[in-house]
Amino acid sequence: MNHPSDIRYASTHEWVRVEGDLIITGISDHAQDALGDLVYVEAPEVGQEVIATEQAGIVESVKTASDIHAPISGIVVEVNTSLEDDPETINEDPYGKGWIYKIKPHNIADVEHLLSNTEYEAGL
Repeated sequence: MNHPSDIRYASTHEWVRVEGDLIITGISDHAQDALGDLVYVEAPEVGQEVIATEQAGIVESVKTASDIHAPISGIVVEVNTSLEDDPETINEDPYGKGWIYKIKPHNIADVEHLLSNTEYEAGL
């Protein structure tokens, strides 16, 4: 599995990368691998408030559906609309083109409470 060290992880298998004052988030390589071929992504809407640990969306694969949880609280400012037509992008590039949404966090310091790649991998 690929779990980059410049990313923080939630125990529910979402990842975050800080980009300026925004947070980019998606699902981990482990999560996409466990789900299998993704066929549908339901992301939160721009302007929606997401609350840490609460459901923020859904990913569906040929095997199952799984909730996407917000890793930290904030307001959604952008959604990766290319996933509507190409959800398999998450399978191909979960930490790059397969990002799901960006948020303006209420408190960017909350990122530090998430897991490092080593801590995340230890919990798998």
